[in-house]
Amino acid sequence: MAEAARDAGARVILTGHTADDVAEGEWMRAEGATLGRLRRWSPSPAWPEGRGLMLLRPVLEERREALRDHLRARGLSWLEDPANADVRYGRGRARAALSKALPLEGGGVGGGVDAVASAQARVTAPSFEAPSQASRAHPHPRPFPPQGGRGSDSDLAWAGVLPLSRDASASALAAVLLCAGGGATPPRGDRLAVLQFRLASGEDFTAVLCGARIEASGARVRAMREPGEWRRRPVAPLDLTPGVAAVWDGRFEITTDQPGLRVDTAAGRLAQLSDQERAALSGLPPAARAAAPVLIDGAGRARLAWRAAQVRALGLRRLALALPPAEGETTQEAGLFQTLHGETPPSDLFSGEDC
Repeated sequence: MAEAARDAGARVILTGHTADDVAEGEWMRAEGATLGRLRRWSPSPAWPEGRGLMLLRPVLEERREALRDHLRARGLSWLEDPANADVRYGRGRARAALSKALPLEGGGVGGGVDAVASAQARVTAPSFEAPSQASRAHPHPRPFPPQGGRGSDSDLAWAGVLPLSRDASASALAAVLLCAGGGATPPRGDRLAVLQFRLASGEDFTAVLCGARIEASGARVRAMREPGEWRRRPVAPLDLTPGVAAVWDGRFEITTDQPGLRVDTAAGRLAQLSDQERAALSGLPPAARAAAPVLIDGAGRARLAWRAAQVRALGLRRLALALPPAEGETTQEAGLFQTLHGETPPSDLFSGEDC
């Protein structure tokens, strides 16, 4: 679905999730499932195929049977997924349990869900007012590089390093780890709770979760890719097609006009880079240097990806879209197209001809 939307040039997919889906999700979570909550406006969970793609659920406060009645009245049909009625699966058990406990008014499946669904919908529903002049402004109105000079924590997102607050909520912490690690499934459960507690306690530590590395020292907390993950779960080099954007490691979108190049990690290749290339990486934490993308030519020579390609860091934008409304969610479609400070490096960082 995400690939079809991108091919069509769409940025928003509308889905028919209803209040019954919300209540079934609540039931499944109460039974120990780790699926996320449905929101009216949220980023696509497909990654990296769904990058920059949002999901809108306009009937999240409606009942499933009411939607069926609407279709019947217009002579329209629909498809039912038989797995949703199979009690071997969590969704099927949730529907059966809710139907037996609280039948729908007038009959049907999924009854007794209005209160739960409406309460969640009110919490998760963003506003969609016409954009004001202020909302058209840059979502992060600060200079790049920010005051304080290159190398500050807020100036390293171009290389996949994301700053983090010690008092971050569990959802925000999970989002940062997901974006820094480039994966598709956010961390949940006890390990996330322990990490959140260690941050809030002020402890200095280094930890790895969800393919991301957290380095906490005093007030500074940074998240980045853990390069050791490649030893545990090797990732094959990515061959580039000239003129076609490709996503490497779930963290960088890379486009080149040169043939015969592939992308791989800088780990084990830093010594092959030029002095200027190594200097460009010198302001990064060592783990981030090793996790940087390099391009390998047909002769096996390595150079930093930024020197021979257009490279856009995806973590910052993905994080901005993943955060809930209270923490900065984009609720205007125009926000999907705005350039974020930090997606690309400072213009002079890779300007040297010898680099």
